[in-house]
Amino acid sequence: MTTRTIRRSRLVAAAGAAALVLGLGLGASAGASASTSASPTASGEKVTLTIGITQDIDSANPFTGIVAEAYEVYQLQYPTLLDYSAEDFSIVPGLAESWEESADKTTWTYKIRPGLTWSDGQPLTAKDVEYTFNRILNGEYEQTNFGSYTANITKVVATDDTTVVMTVSKPSPIMEKLAVYILPQHIWKDIDEKEVKSYKNEGTETDPTVGAGPFVMVERQVGQFIRFKANESYFRGKPKVDEVVFRIYGNADALGQALIKGEIDFADSMEANVWKSLEGKPGITTVGATYSGFNELAFNTGAALDDGTPIGDGNPLLKDVKLRQAIGWAIDRQALVDKVLGGNGTVGSTIIPPIYSLLHTEPANPVTYDPEKAKQLLDAAGYTEGPDGVRQTADGKKLSFRLFARSDSDNSVKSVEFIQGYLKAVGIETEVKTVSSDALTEIIGQGNFDMFEWGWVVEPDPNYQLSTFTCANRSYKDGGEILANLSDSFYCDEGYDALFEQQSLETDSAKRAEIVKQMQNQLFDDAPYIVTYYYDNLEAYRSDRFTGFVPQPTPDGSLLFQYGTWSYQNVAPVTAETGGEGDGDGTAAASSSSNVPLIVGGVVLILVVGLVAFLLGRRKGGPSEDDEE
Repeated sequence: MTTRTIRRSRLVAAAGAAALVLGLGLGASAGASASTSASPTASGEKVTLTIGITQDIDSANPFTGIVAEAYEVYQLQYPTLLDYSAEDFSIVPGLAESWEESADKTTWTYKIRPGLTWSDGQPLTAKDVEYTFNRILNGEYEQTNFGSYTANITKVVATDDTTVVMTVSKPSPIMEKLAVYILPQHIWKDIDEKEVKSYKNEGTETDPTVGAGPFVMVERQVGQFIRFKANESYFRGKPKVDEVVFRIYGNADALGQALIKGEIDFADSMEANVWKSLEGKPGITTVGATYSGFNELAFNTGAALDDGTPIGDGNPLLKDVKLRQAIGWAIDRQALVDKVLGGNGTVGSTIIPPIYSLLHTEPANPVTYDPEKAKQLLDAAGYTEGPDGVRQTADGKKLSFRLFARSDSDNSVKSVEFIQGYLKAVGIETEVKTVSSDALTEIIGQGNFDMFEWGWVVEPDPNYQLSTFTCANRSYKDGGEILANLSDSFYCDEGYDALFEQQSLETDSAKRAEIVKQMQNQLFDDAPYIVTYYYDNLEAYRSDRFTGFVPQPTPDGSLLFQYGTWSYQNVAPVTAETGGEGDGDGTAAASSSSNVPLIVGGVVLILVVGLVAFLLGRRKGGPSEDDEE
């Protein structure tokens, strides 16, 4: 039996083994087409933006891949109906230029921009939207990544080439936030339900992927690099760079050195020590961006399929909420922020990060670091200290658990070392097992774990993240295979599910926020996760080579790995007119206006007159290697 990747973890989930053994020399051996970054100032030469990452994608197929790097690849190629603005995550036109809910709240009508084409010249119409959504509605495999967006949709019809009408079972706030990538029907219709599970969706120079985003894939070498070329028919205008290359490095030090040497132009999700070492380097700007990710210590609360059938070999003692709560008091979250993140983050609590200020809540029943209280709670729950110092139940069952760390994440390994010590101090024994993210994905999906350390990147709309704790999103069977769904703690509570349904239908934003906060408090109290920290996204780039990066949100959000492609649309080579390192920090603010040509023109004008510097002060990689999206 096999499982599918379930975590959208930046720089950590599902990296191929090849990526783990790559060293500093990778940049020179990644292939001629991706070996160096083309000089952005050389007149007439191809302009290539090279981005260094330490996590390869798990798949280029939008129905399969789930790590954050994969989602970056999807949005480069495929549009969504509506977009999140760079300024503040507000909703702006995407593929649809307008949208409207019917007076009786039973349908939504989206007007698609006229005259659009796919990158291969074929017309892009409302029929492609109809096809994509119906494929998800009628499929099972396709729903893993996108089912939370379509759960309330009952019918999708293209009434003409520029009009899509979606019927909903009940009013829903999700209909403006459908993060579903629209696929070309003429390509995907020939990939059936069986074939889609193994379909790679990787382009070549002679047969690029067919998309309608700013770039399309033309080359991939697993564990080495992924290369994209600009889509000349992109509806917001051809980007200012000709190519984007993602180059994969085996460790954080190699990533930093590659930036210094000019092998790459942008380093994403860096580790704190390497990022710090780049401060003040000539031609390099460092950015500590506010980010939407968190990391957690997760528990196996009773692994089961979506129908309730038990699976796995998790220790049943962790079904006890009192035990999980006591563990929360034993962990020094501030020390993790200081010692693992180098202070580039904040103490974690609930599952919606503070970057979303209208939705985030601090817990009604806060938990701090207090090992003595942890001991008292364990005593009260009947877990007494045995002769070897390890606590046990009345019938002699020890509090001894497997604790998994990710070998491809230094932050994960460091965190688990600290967590093991904190638990030992209160009489809980752990056996640390360090495995690759690929292996841990399999282990989690089968329910063969007690605890693990990982993280998520949280979307601006809370529905997806909240859905990862619903009973329906536990693993499921397809034939003889157990396939992982979004739930990795196997938390299942009827009251929580009822609240999830309620928030998914509440169209009053203030009322919905209150329900979302109630759900966060329930999860905090029931402790399927202990959220350890919210991390900053540590980025750095060659400001002597490129300018025009757009932060999301303004002014101190991430420059890449956003909810949208704002930086990719606006980044440009440094020229005599735009200036280099001395001309601010090379970032630009993006308007949320739907008039994209004016946005681009405005950005160019701003670059000419000089940019106001902003401090970027994010997760994936943390900041770095820890996120799932």
